[in-house]
Parts: sequence; C-alpha cells; structure tokens
Amino acid sequence: MKVFRDLVPPGALGTRAVVTIGAYDGVHRGHRAVLRLVRDLAAARGLASVVLTFDRHPAEVVRPESAPRLLTTLDQKLELLAATGLVDACVVIGFDEARAKETAPEFVHEVLVDNLRSEVVVVGADFHFGYRRGGNVALLEGMGADLGFEVIGLGLVNERPGEPPFSSTRVRELLAAGAVAPAAEVLGRDHEVRGTVEAGDQRGRELGFPTANVAVPDQICLPADGVYGGTLTGVDGVERPAAISLGRRPTFYADHGLLLLEVFVLDYAGDLYGQAVRVRFRDKVRDQQRFERVDDLVEQMHADVATVRRILASG
Repeated sequence: MKVFRDLVPPGALGTRAVVTIGAYDGVHRGHRAVLRLVRDLAAARGLASVVLTFDRHPAEVVRPESAPRLLTTLDQKLELLAATGLVDACVVIGFDEARAKETAPEFVHEVLVDNLRSEVVVVGADFHFGYRRGGNVALLEGMGADLGFEVIGLGLVNERPGEPPFSSTRVRELLAAGAVAPAAEVLGRDHEVRGTVEAGDQRGRELGFPTANVAVPDQICLPADGVYGGTLTGVDGVERPAAISLGRRPTFYADHGLLLLEVFVLDYAGDLYGQAVRVRFRDKVRDQQRFERVDDLVEQMHADVATVRRILASG
C-alpha cells in the first residue's frame, strides 16, 4: 500500500480511482467490509483502490471538547489498512483550521476530482464533510453527475439482521464498560494500545509483581478501570502473556491516584524501561477494588495471575 501525505503527485496512481473517505479509526470489521467493496469495484473497472483519511480525527479541530478518544494512532491505522491487502493507496490529509474552513465543493474539486481523479466515491450514508458539515451524500451525487464520478452511500454493516452494527462508536462504548472481549468481536482483533515504559514508584516490585508502567497518549481510548488478561509486545517483537491493571491503585491512593496502565509480564525477568511497547487486552478479570490490607491485595494478585493464565490458555 502506497501512503501519500496530503495530495498525490501527478500520475502516481497511474489510473483513476475508487475512493472511500473516512476517519477509519480502528479499521474494524465494518470498515473492512467497505474496503472489500472498494477493492472489488476497483478490480472490475481496472482502477486504483484508495482510502482518503486524515492525520487526526476532524473533531479534534472542529469540536475538541467532544472529540472521541482514538482506537488507533495514525501509524496503527496505516498498518491495519495495509494488512487488509485491499488498498492500493492511502492518502492522509492534514486536517487543520484551514482545512476545516474549506467548503464541501472546494474539497470535491481540489481533492476528489483534480488530485485523485475519482471515478467512484464510497462513503457512509450519513457522511458529512466541509465547512460546518455542509457537504453530504446528496451534494456528492449532484457534483458527481456534473464532474464525472459515481457515488455510493452505504449504511452501517452488521453481522446479522437486528444486531448492533460494527462501528467505532460501538467499540468505544464497549471499552468504556470494560467489555474488551465483545469489543474484539467488532474490531476483529484484541484492542491494542501503544506507549513507552516509564519508571514508576516500584510498588509492584515490592509486592512481588514488578510491572511495566506504560505511558499512553492522552487521546487514545483505554478500557474502563480494571484488571485484564492480555499480552505485551516489546521491541523484540515477542508477544508475551500479561496481567494488566488499569486504574488509580485505590488500596494506596483512595480516589486521588494517577491513572496508570501497569503490565505484569508473566514468567519474564527482562528490562523493559524506555521501550515502545504494545499492550493488547484479551478479557476482563475483575473491577478495581480497594483492600484493607496489603496482604489481601497480594493474595488477590496471585489469584488474578492464575485467572489470566486460564484466559490466555483458552485462546
């Protein structure tokens, strides 16, 4: 998959394109169904299959107070799109104040027609774009009739009639409830966050459970506070089983502790400090809770590790 920043150099695609536009946050199963349609249309017509996305969620610029937490960083998103094998090129548009003030017709002329030479544009049925969300599917269809491109507006995808559709919003809702296994059903994989291992206060080591404190960017979507079974992958590329604690350590800090992502890698004694790591959440073990005695906490941690081993052994 070729990646282009902002605009495509003249002739780089070699042909006209079937273009799908969206945030594609999470690249979940619904997204992949759309990408299969784009690939099939492109293959049938001898065109390039192109994803047009953004370097940040547009809401971070136009309504930052209510912008959603992200399921994937830009790098993750590009990796996931490439891994589908369905996309010839991804165009990453820089979304800033100037782009936010661009009208929908200006965007269509500049990007879809003059730059990408779109023959087909595939978007969600509720797709809006341009200054103050002035563009929609109807506007695209009208302009397409005049400018020579077809428009396909798609509804949300679900697995079976009557079931909730696959969507990034649905994944965020499930993660907010700590339901990481159902979220994985929508994503088609375990939810993964990335960060750097930082030095902590060594409290886990004192209790016999040395943990990697993983600093994750603020805009990334984390599950609800709790204890989880999952994995950690370090710079060596090895995915190792792990017990994951996400919370404010209520036994020690009541309600005033910092939110920490602490990962105890099972049967591992290596040094992870400073490493960029990937943490995947497989299933929830329990909610965070406050213990009256540290010994009770340690006993529960041993039970948590045993539960995590069972979770991971079951696949």
